[in-house]
Amino acid sequence: MATRLQARRVPASGQLELPGGYRDAETRQRIGQGIFRVLVTDAYGRACAITREKALPALEAAHIKPFSEVETHDLRNGLLLRSDVHRLFDAGYITVTPEYRVEASHRMRDDFNDGENYLRLHGSVLIVPGREDLRPDPELLRWHNENRFRG
Repeated sequence: MATRLQARRVPASGQLELPGGYRDAETRQRIGQGIFRVLVTDAYGRACAITREKALPALEAAHIKPFSEVETHDLRNGLLLRSDVHRLFDAGYITVTPEYRVEASHRMRDDFNDGENYLRLHGSVLIVPGREDLRPDPELLRWHNENRFRG
């Protein structure tokens, strides 16, 4: 299906020019996001909690329950995730159970005709911080399972 869509969007000549430039935009910044990222990164030993990736530019501090709903940066509401896994987590294609097990939705196969690399993560154990008071809150993980996961 992606091939058919691509064929319709790209001109036959292969040349495509898009308008560019800049515009002034007012943005809302999340206060505390930078320190949240640093603290989550340190708590997880600078490795993705799911894939164990250590390339720091690819890692992001994810909120289990979205910041827009809680407007706080509680470390127990945070996970350090590789950027692609973070996007899938936010979209509900990946979740973590309250027992710290990774679940990957089989809907990736239907929705994207792919997802095999992520489906291999299903059942793996989440890497958690050594300090218990920094580990993900099981209630927040339960919330993500019930309200975001496309299982």
